[in-house]
Amino acid sequence: MYELLIILAERFSIIALLAFVLSKAEFFKKIIYNSRVTKKDLLLTMVIFGVIGIAGTYVGVPIKDAIANSRVVGPMVAGLIGGPLVGLGAGLIAGVHRFFLGGFTAMSCGVSTILEGFSGGLIRKYYKGEHVPWELAFVAGFIGEAVQMLIILTTAKPFSQALELVDIIGLPMMIVNATGIAIFMIIIKSVFDEKEQISAMQAKIALEIASKTLPYLRKGLNEESAQKTAEIIYNSTNVSAVTLTDKKKILAHVGIASDHHKPGTPVLTKATKEVLKTRKIRIAKSKEEIGCSHEDCPLSSAVIVPLFKYDKVVGTLKLYKGGNKSRNNVISNTEIELAKGLGHLISYQLEIADAEYQRKLATEAKLNALQAQINPHFLFNALNTVISFIRTKPDEARALLINLSEYFRHNLKNVGKYVTIEQELNNINAYLYIEKARFGDKLNIEQDIDESVLSYYMPSFTLQPIVENAVKHGILPKGNGGTIKIKIKDKVDYISFCVEDDGIGIKQEDQQNLLRKGFGNGAGIGLYNVNERLTTIFCKECSLVVKSEEKIGTKVSFKIPKAYLKRDDVYEEIESVNY
Repeated sequence: MYELLIILAERFSIIALLAFVLSKAEFFKKIIYNSRVTKKDLLLTMVIFGVIGIAGTYVGVPIKDAIANSRVVGPMVAGLIGGPLVGLGAGLIAGVHRFFLGGFTAMSCGVSTILEGFSGGLIRKYYKGEHVPWELAFVAGFIGEAVQMLIILTTAKPFSQALELVDIIGLPMMIVNATGIAIFMIIIKSVFDEKEQISAMQAKIALEIASKTLPYLRKGLNEESAQKTAEIIYNSTNVSAVTLTDKKKILAHVGIASDHHKPGTPVLTKATKEVLKTRKIRIAKSKEEIGCSHEDCPLSSAVIVPLFKYDKVVGTLKLYKGGNKSRNNVISNTEIELAKGLGHLISYQLEIADAEYQRKLATEAKLNALQAQINPHFLFNALNTVISFIRTKPDEARALLINLSEYFRHNLKNVGKYVTIEQELNNINAYLYIEKARFGDKLNIEQDIDESVLSYYMPSFTLQPIVENAVKHGILPKGNGGTIKIKIKDKVDYISFCVEDDGIGIKQEDQQNLLRKGFGNGAGIGLYNVNERLTTIFCKECSLVVKSEEKIGTKVSFKIPKAYLKRDDVYEEIESVNY
């Protein structure tokens, strides 16, 4: 028995080698990954594992008009990975073959092979995990072989010969075949783990690329953003060239063949035109399939992925292999999957960029609406003040007109833009100069500004509406006037802004609704718009904080982290806001 166990184990090594070779086949990987398995794939699996079962018969050991073998490994594994139909099909192929070989166990072995293949399929069907673990496979194989021994004892004649045979081959076959099935499942698990590792690596690379390209793609898909994106992808992968196109022309090309794949030229390859038309990924495995119009183009294979924005094709991403220095001129499955992932990420980034653009347009529209409400009334009052000063105080009238022109020039020019804190303060001072001219000693202004913050950028027309609210709804209704304090302080990690007045204050019941949309027709509208801008452009932590007591005054404050106000890309963002 011990010698038979060793012999069967040695001969099973041939089956194990077949399993390893088989694990590299594409159709086999499809079955394992459960991805788009066709009837042809299932039929092929049946046949191959049936043939493995037949091979297990031929490498078996003849004993007493029977064969100690590894035939059952193929059908049972087929069932464990492909389900009942695949296991039954492989079992039929191997079992019928064994039946026609003859011998007093021909019927018993044929029937048991079919049953074991089908039982493996049932285990696969009802097992809840993705893959049957090797431990369960070992138990299933051991029990399956034990059942085969029982079938031989039940059906093979004469019984005494069947009993003697089972006594010799029973335990060795149960151990070797159960181990063989378990080894097969371990190999299958390793294939799946390899896929998982590749996917994890692809995801890591794709996320790193997405993180690096986000600042550029926020501006949309153009030659500048495409060039930076192509360079990042090229430097992060082992491909020979990277190309980004829109629907008509090449936006960027980095790598080999850059002498004729030039930005600004029309799309050159037939494969790219096909992707733009069909909206489907195209894998080109030869120069002919790429279809470059340049005769000496060194690009030999490619994966071309369509880029979408709201379900509309806006361009393509292309990863190429080729060139004499390339070790492998064929685009790999890993690179194909990476291209797919990058295509999705870039498409999402383009949609985010478009949504951000629309959001900024909406913010600008709110500002325009707010200014349309405020400016005419303020303009009429200011002009009336100028008229009253023309004869009595002409120099003061002249100064008022200068401040008035500066105020309106700033507001009309910088709607929706970023300006320095110093520029925002200059606009506020121009406004306050006009208001002080109107109300004289009733309006007092105090400022406490850290000079270190003046060069930082902030959205225009953010602080000015708060100051205007303090004047119109805090101090002026008071009758005897009051003081407004403007503080802008450097707090190391952030800049704090505060406008405080000792005016009439706000009713307690109104304070909770002050920053809600649609509340009030004066201070509420102004503060709501400012708060919306702060939280939309920056973060929720940048929202307005309003503290007020009736007949004592109101304090409106907010803070913005410096990271938002002065960084390498904020100046690029300033330009992107200036549509």
